[in-house]
Amino acid sequence: MAFGITREELLKWKASVKKEQIAFLTHYWLDERFPGCNTVTKVGCSNLATLIEWGKQYGLKEEWIDHKEDYPHFDLFGQYEYDIMKKEGQLEQLKRFK
Repeated sequence: MAFGITREELLKWKASVKKEQIAFLTHYWLDERFPGCNTVTKVGCSNLATLIEWGKQYGLKEEWIDHKEDYPHFDLFGQYEYDIMKKEGQLEQLKRFK
């Protein structure tokens, strides 16, 4: 279940993804398979080659891409989420939920 973002934030992320930009969207997320994780960051880009190359620098594998609808993305959570968000200068987005 995802919550804690506005419709405007979601639409902005979707627009950026469709423009082939690397886009970040963090939201609350609860999944009993991942105890201790209460957020997920979706890092998307409609240009798969760009998304794959972006992920490689962080050790993310191509097969981890979620190809949901028109918004391919990596789901980041836990320590991966924090470390990558810090390196990308996106910690404000993550801190909002901590």
